Amino acid sequence: MKRRDFLKITGGTAAAGGVAFACLFDDWGIAAEANTADSRDLFQSDDPKVLALAQRVFDKCVLEKLRPPVEPLRHTWVQPGGPYYNGQWIWDTMFVVDLLSLLPDQKQVIRDIFQNYWDFQDRWNKDAPEYARDMITVAIKTAPQEVRQFSQIPILAWGVERVYQRNSDKELLQQCLGRLERFHEWYWRERNLHGNGLITLGAYTGNLQHAKWETFDYECNMDGMTMTVHPTRKGPNEGAWYADVCVPGNTAYLILGERSLARLAEIAGDKEMAARRMRRVEKGVKGMRDHLWDEAAGTFLSVKRDTLEKIPVATIGSWIPLAAGVPTAAMARRMADVLASPVWMTPLPVPTVNRTDKRWKSSAFWRGDVWPPTNYQIASGLVAYSHKDLAADICDKTIANAIKHGISEHYDSLSGKALGVPDYCMSSTLVTMMLDGLTKRHKLKLRGKSDLRLDRRGDGQSHD
Repeated sequence: MKRRDFLKITGGTAAAGGVAFACLFDDWGIAAEANTADSRDLFQSDDPKVLALAQRVFDKCVLEKLRPPVEPLRHTWVQPGGPYYNGQWIWDTMFVVDLLSLLPDQKQVIRDIFQNYWDFQDRWNKDAPEYARDMITVAIKTAPQEVRQFSQIPILAWGVERVYQRNSDKELLQQCLGRLERFHEWYWRERNLHGNGLITLGAYTGNLQHAKWETFDYECNMDGMTMTVHPTRKGPNEGAWYADVCVPGNTAYLILGERSLARLAEIAGDKEMAARRMRRVEKGVKGMRDHLWDEAAGTFLSVKRDTLEKIPVATIGSWIPLAAGVPTAAMARRMADVLASPVWMTPLPVPTVNRTDKRWKSSAFWRGDVWPPTNYQIASGLVAYSHKDLAADICDKTIANAIKHGISEHYDSLSGKALGVPDYCMSSTLVTMMLDGLTKRHKLKLRGKSDLRLDRRGDGQSHD
């Protein structure tokens, strides 16, 4: 079945004061009875350039990325963009469903997108040994591509919470809660190998690059990383499936996801699950503060898994703990000071490695470039710790650069030049950072709503 155009913009232009989104969907069920008669002004802004950016994000980064079922994806799925991203990834997809949930009549579409993960979990569990069960793969690849035997940044629970905050879909909670907890337990079992709350990387293929693909895959902190057997488990058919480095990014993302899962469990009335998840949060936060924090660097560093020796390079993952509510208030102040320094405040911030590192290059993939989703998450964390001006500076520069150079996967941190895949799905966070109120100069609101009141950090606590 051929897929028709997803989106038509009424009149083809952004009208003053709002963007009119008229959705025309195919008969394979992306939305119920949506047509031009259902068009509505979704956003408001005094800046026509901001409205045009928002229009293109919804057109190209959200709705155009929805795909009809194809094996093994039996439901509507999200393709990130570009000719080589053929499958549904974890963290890419969460930024899409976050914005998709703003539109009416999309609840079943979003449930279907999540169901692809749970279908994979069932297929995987049929052949996986007990310790490997309940993993969610980095990407559910379309057939005939091979099954990816490793995971990715664990923000599925964060994505479910964001959707619920927008559309109050309790059926989505019922569908996802148990599955999310099982996935999180796999993460703690297979990536927290010493029980100290620190997350390593891995791949059941034993392939080093596969393990790197679980996180920001070319970060300098993983140079020299090797694969080992499990440090304590002995048995037949064991392989070198586990990296010898623990990274702050994935540890923080798991804590962020656990906070979301705990709050969702409370909403669902499962206080026991909420308590279990908060115990995991406490372990992770303690582990990061005790072992990954480096006062001299002013941020969190990676460590060798077995010795806890610090790897002396700060990368983009070093700042994700802000979004997860990991630092103390004093740590966050130190982090903000370092982020505001010339080392990190490139013409387009935030570069993906400390610019004094000899491997830094302004256009290099996760080695000096800039990505909208990480800027969004870092800024969210800064605001949660009351560093609003710094967050706004980062976000406003990111928005201005996208208006100038177009929406793209990532950017050169010096020139701002667009790099990678145009209209990549994760760059939908250009709109999200404005809707979350992280900007000062570039303003965008939902029409008729002054504040979305979404929890930006993920712990809901003050940090004194």
